[in-house]
Amino acid sequence: MIKKQLIMEKALELFAKQGFEATSVQQITEHCGISKGAFYLSFKSKDELILALINHFMMQFISEIDYIVRNTNDDKELLYKFYYATFDSFHKHSDFAKILMKEQGQSINKELILKMHYYDRLFETVILSMIERLYGKEVKQTKYDLIYCIKGFMNTYSTLFLFSNVPLDVNKLSKSLVEKTNLLARHTTVPFISQELFQMFNHPMNEEGTKKEQILEIMEQKIKEMVEPIEKESLILLKEQLLEPTLSPAIVKGLLENIRNHPHCKWISYLLRGYFKL
Repeated sequence: MIKKQLIMEKALELFAKQGFEATSVQQITEHCGISKGAFYLSFKSKDELILALINHFMMQFISEIDYIVRNTNDDKELLYKFYYATFDSFHKHSDFAKILMKEQGQSINKELILKMHYYDRLFETVILSMIERLYGKEVKQTKYDLIYCIKGFMNTYSTLFLFSNVPLDVNKLSKSLVEKTNLLARHTTVPFISQELFQMFNHPMNEEGTKKEQILEIMEQKIKEMVEPIEKESLILLKEQLLEPTLSPAIVKGLLENIRNHPHCKWISYLLRGYFKL
């Protein structure tokens, strides 16, 4: 586990400077100070390493944003917290954000494209749930346009501070985008993207975690790996709840809180929140 993390961290440094295609396995192993044999014990190929990096960062990001949307009780604060968490994450992981934005427009790797499409769809689902909660029937005809407006804001302003060295004031930017989003939500009357068009853009998701059996498989692996007693016991109880529901929603939510901040449990907590609709 430690060696895989080292390879991922060092490879990210090279990918940020050179891009995916221009970086070789040889360069990665030299940068890590390990042999090619040691690399291939951790990853079957450079493509597998790239997908592992994408999974690592996107799972952390999606699970955190989803948690904020589900657990912010004050609607007046929700949109601000959403934007703040998003740009704060981009800022903290700027190397990854840069290569992700560059590679999405250049990659011909089908598996990479499908992976990014999958996470993009998950993110759109989180945005849609936030829009419906904040604006309700008021945006029935325009909510799908709003999804792309919000994503457009994020892409545009991320590009500014990632590639143009514009100073980032996350607080001011978040407040500005809250104002812009509210104006669009309350005054846009001509929809362009219908529900049918939105669904046509997005193919059905087919990834781990979409079925009960797959969630159980991930949980069993995490239970084996976990050494911390509170997180391990919480995972065991959540697995039992998945197999035979007996606990109240409040208790399930408390168990999810026990595991949410553990770096190896963020994704499973996200999947379980969706499954239990919490």
